[in-house]
Amino acid sequence: MSKALQPHPDRAFPAGEARAVARRIHASTKDLPLLCLHGHVDIGLFATDAPFGDPAELLVVPDHYVTRMLVSQGVSPDKLGLPRRDGQKTAEPREIWREFCANWHLFLGTPSRYWLEHEFAEVLGITVHPSADNADELYDQITARLAEPEFRPRALLDRFNIELISTTDAATDDVAQHATLAADLPGRVVPTFRPDAIAHPDRAGWPELIAQLGTLADVDTTTYDGFLKAIRQRRQAFVAAGARATDHGHLSAAAVPLSDAEAGRIYASALKGDVTADDAAAFAGHMLYQSAVMSAEDGLVMQLHPGVLRDHDPAIFATYGPDQGHDIPVATEFTRSLRPLLERFGHADGFRIVLFTVDETVYSRELAPLAGVYPAVRLGAPWWFLDSPDGMRRFRELVTETAGFYNMSGFVDDTRAYLSIPARHDLARRIDAGYLANLVVQHRLDEDDAFTVAKALAYDLAKDTYL
Repeated sequence: MSKALQPHPDRAFPAGEARAVARRIHASTKDLPLLCLHGHVDIGLFATDAPFGDPAELLVVPDHYVTRMLVSQGVSPDKLGLPRRDGQKTAEPREIWREFCANWHLFLGTPSRYWLEHEFAEVLGITVHPSADNADELYDQITARLAEPEFRPRALLDRFNIELISTTDAATDDVAQHATLAADLPGRVVPTFRPDAIAHPDRAGWPELIAQLGTLADVDTTTYDGFLKAIRQRRQAFVAAGARATDHGHLSAAAVPLSDAEAGRIYASALKGDVTADDAAAFAGHMLYQSAVMSAEDGLVMQLHPGVLRDHDPAIFATYGPDQGHDIPVATEFTRSLRPLLERFGHADGFRIVLFTVDETVYSRELAPLAGVYPAVRLGAPWWFLDSPDGMRRFRELVTETAGFYNMSGFVDDTRAYLSIPARHDLARRIDAGYLANLVVQHRLDEDDAFTVAKALAYDLAKDTYL
């Protein structure tokens, strides 16, 4: 017999006296619209509005939380359908799904398990836990469900109550699809400007990328001045397409400006393919500072999430390419690294920077104090490896006493797994309801104030930060 799948209505709430209070607080926020302003859902989903392909393509292959857990237990990436650089064929979708179902137990205790149970039960109508025995039955059931008109990507915007969702787009991406969407879905899907690739001159193919940037912007990028002009042109194209923010995933938070002469020297060397690691790091930090300069001009909110060493496994990178989930956090320093940027822009009208981290040690030591003094700074929600029930709870406990509630950005789901978005927002609202409920039963917060704060954390602060 397959085990019934019935997510508990009190899941993630605290025990004891606070549980009843948490229920009331969560009830006041659970139906608020979703603002998904730090997302990575593929723009093509909304542009084509084509049906989702199959359960494996939707729920397994693109979800790094899922694939990295399975790989950690010895499952070959080929069995999970990760596309290979050499184009060799990997597993068929049904085979991928069987592998996932047979290893369902590996996700016990993880946020992936929580999100997937929510998706299965409340989005797809699945009533049993996946297993090796029912994998084919579930595959067919989900495939049939995905073929229904109400499961098309645009229809799910309404079903999920998504008021606004952002995609993440490189500086060299064409935003023409967003122009089409703006006509079809006004104010629902907007781009986010991510210039990481052009800010790191030691990356493979960087000179060619800069040439592409120049072509798109119709600017000569053979000079450093032309490069800056081209970036401004591209930012304006994104603003015209509805962009609200930029997104920066540097290894370091350092935002230290160089002189124009030094930046120009490094830029010229990099175009020739001759740049040292130290010069490349200095240029990346300089471009982070320049991004702040440009955000102060055009109003795009900066989102900075440093501290992840990308593509840690060289064999995975060589075989499957970048961004396959083998990324590992490193210790991150913000206070000195951001000082030059905040000296100039920390109190500037119209400038805002949202800081994320996967290094919990800086929550109370650096990030909360920075947000507690600079009007431009907002604290981003727990991100990536900390986007979990206990990670979110620890975040509230470590930052609230110094930064308060209103120096937060509100929740962002930071996902490319479209069907997981409602689950992620619901979990955040449950954790916040539990945190606030504990303050209420300890007589540290009135229940009326808890309702107000819960709405702010779920909706108002995201709107205030980004819109």
